[in-house]
Amino acid sequence: MFKTIIWATDGSETADRALPYARGLAEGKDKALVVVHVKELLVGRAGGYPVHPDEDELVAKIEAQVEEIRKSGVAATFKVVTAATHGPAHFVAEVAREVEADVIVVGTRGHGPIAGAILGSVAQQLLHVAPCPVLAIPPLEPAELVETERETVEAVR
Repeated sequence: MFKTIIWATDGSETADRALPYARGLAEGKDKALVVVHVKELLVGRAGGYPVHPDEDELVAKIEAQVEEIRKSGVAATFKVVTAATHGPAHFVAEVAREVEADVIVVGTRGHGPIAGAILGSVAQQLLHVAPCPVLAIPPLEPAELVETERETVEAVR
């Protein structure tokens, strides 16, 4: 059903939560995973400055994730798009058009519709501008968070 899958990531934990879904959809013959990261710039008189001060570290982290995906046998490419206007969703959608993506996989922060509208949810915007279906992966449920924290504490002991 899906041959070209996009995983849109900003390098955050919520984006990372979506990775196993994107990777799973991209496993198999004649499938491809396109990892898209939008480097957002604040533009002023002196030029453009990255929105995230740790942008270089984020890109390095995502490059390492892409390399791990490739090692597992999944055909993966990495695209960094620089954006000074609009929001990241528009640029992810543009890449989806260019590569003729069948689905975009993205993590969500779990904001409700009002908070998402105020804070600007990339997942919500993608639902309106993407040329293909969007698979939005929610954050961990509180019960899952407690279990994950418990496992982490036990591992440290």
